[in-house]
Amino acid sequence: MKRYLRTVCISGALMGVFGGMAVTFANSPIENTMSDTQQTKKLTAPVETGRIVDIETTAGPIKVLLYDATPKHQENFLKLASEGYYDGVLFHRVIKDFMVQTGDPASKNAAPGAMLGSGDPGYTIEAEIDYPRLYHKYGALAAARTGDNVNPERRSSGSQFYIVTGQTYSPRQIEQMAARQNDSRKQAYFRNLQKAHHDEIKALYAAHDTVALENLRQRLIAETEANVKDEAMPAAIVESYTTVGGTPHLDGEYTVFGEVLEGMETVEKIQNAETSRGDRPVEDIKIIKMTVEPAKK
Repeated sequence: MKRYLRTVCISGALMGVFGGMAVTFANSPIENTMSDTQQTKKLTAPVETGRIVDIETTAGPIKVLLYDATPKHQENFLKLASEGYYDGVLFHRVIKDFMVQTGDPASKNAAPGAMLGSGDPGYTIEAEIDYPRLYHKYGALAAARTGDNVNPERRSSGSQFYIVTGQTYSPRQIEQMAARQNDSRKQAYFRNLQKAHHDEIKALYAAHDTVALENLRQRLIAETEANVKDEAMPAAIVESYTTVGGTPHLDGEYTVFGEVLEGMETVEKIQNAETSRGDRPVEDIKIIKMTVEPAKK
């Protein structure tokens, strides 16, 4: 499972690069990052168009918007919702001030205490990550996925999704997260270079040519630094994360494909549920049914 570590220099992060399949979208939230002045959470106005789906749960109603900007995820969600695929699935993973996750078909009628999170419809969806246009703001709807170690293309689960609750962060904390995002982008670029030089690296290893290996590593690091420039987080997103909240450390890592229009009080109720092993609520909370609203003409 991927860990969100503090930023390190690219050379240090990549020093060792040459040398469960349960669907999850991240680790637990970063510890001790709550800002001193927690603001009242409220949904921001949607900036994207899309289709609307009403989700009836045992905790109350939730109305979500599925972005036109992420057509593969929108089409898949509409199909599953229309077929009743989600009827009866549990919110199987709930972490306060972070998110609530659902969509595992194996959770239907699951025995108390059963570990959940591996179920899916038998396929994944091509990533439609579009940061900073789409980001993990309060109320964001995003796709769960397996980790980078087994899923380097960051393809989404065919059915599991989560709704962001999150928390607010100080400007300094946002700067640190932006630095980690830059480092993550560099590491991803470096891994692609490593794949492109796979045969050369393998041959140098076989020849025990450590000098040539180190020279190659340094060349790839230099190429990475030259082609992946550091980027600052847009001011509007910084304002959102410092006043309303969200989960900025997930940006650029998972596909955000919608947002909650109404019903965050229901999501808040779910995230406050008592949980047991695996962050599963002690008392089952489930989706009763989903209703797709007609497309607007």
